[in-house]
Amino acid sequence: MIDPTIIYKILLLTTVSFIVAFTWTPALTHILYRFKLVKSLRSKKQAPIFYKMHEKKAGTPTMGGVLIWGTVFVLSLIFLLLSQFSVPFLSELNFLTRGQTLLPLGALVASGIVGLADDLLNVRGIGKNGGGIHIRHRLILYSIIAVIGAWWFFDKLDWDLFHIPFVGAFNIGWWYIPIFILVIVGTSFSVNQTDGLDGLAGGSLVSSFGAFAVIALFQEKYDLAVFCGVIVGALLAFLWFNIYPARFIMGDTGAMSLGVTLAIVAMLTNTALLLPIIGFVFVVEAISTIIQIVSKKVFHKKVFLVAPIHHHFEAKGWPEPKVVMRFWVVSWVFAALGIIFFILDVSITGSF
Repeated sequence: MIDPTIIYKILLLTTVSFIVAFTWTPALTHILYRFKLVKSLRSKKQAPIFYKMHEKKAGTPTMGGVLIWGTVFVLSLIFLLLSQFSVPFLSELNFLTRGQTLLPLGALVASGIVGLADDLLNVRGIGKNGGGIHIRHRLILYSIIAVIGAWWFFDKLDWDLFHIPFVGAFNIGWWYIPIFILVIVGTSFSVNQTDGLDGLAGGSLVSSFGAFAVIALFQEKYDLAVFCGVIVGALLAFLWFNIYPARFIMGDTGAMSLGVTLAIVAMLTNTALLLPIIGFVFVVEAISTIIQIVSKKVFHKKVFLVAPIHHHFEAKGWPEPKVVMRFWVVSWVFAALGIIFFILDVSITGSF
């Protein structure tokens, strides 16, 4: 039986996160516009179809993801400090613990800073074709973060248990490390590919983190459930300003940090094999990009008009809001399916 006070704590801190993020958005927006921190678009020569569809977005600032991970980080520190004092009620709101939330919070902030650096390079027109860090180098950065996380799990938390839905959990020894790295890199890449239309990545991430909050709650990982709730609150505030036409966009500082963190949460809940279901939209986006790259390299032909696939539908004539909202519906359905599969799995295997 779940303690009702935990539900109240999740709802309260999710609400607080939303209010705090919403409140300081005007200050962030002012900075982004004041210093013209605008993402460089691919040129008309490099990507004519993409350029035609997104020319009107020129001048929209990037780095909006700072709003999300910055809010989560500050609130985590505030409630940690409040827990050090015997203040009634407030001291009970801390959710930062070594076993559940220290690693995902550290990964959220660290990868957010790396993504911020990438965004700055893009703004300044530095990197291949002025687009910031090349995708190959991004994958290397994702891998470095994943290696650190794998070491933390395997060495510090003494964790090598891997759960296969409807079968059971198994100790897999050092094999846990490459699997962990694969999950982190794959999820980071997938979320990054999804961040291409106003509100698309943010809305899909809300349903994904919401699903993992429910799963963590069932597993009695209450601090992790609160952590996911706080991210959802900040994401909702971000979405308020990111919905078409966007006031600012997430940028790599948001997509990279949230992709890494989503994967780590999946590993902490031992539900990595449910992640492709809960994050189905991200998987489809990543696969469409990979198919396009391979097809162009090997067959010198394009499968999609533009990749990732959300741009394909846009090029087919779908209005941007229609593409985004339909992808949202898909993300909600598959997030719900992920929770259902989790509950069925528990009833069959009797374990998390």
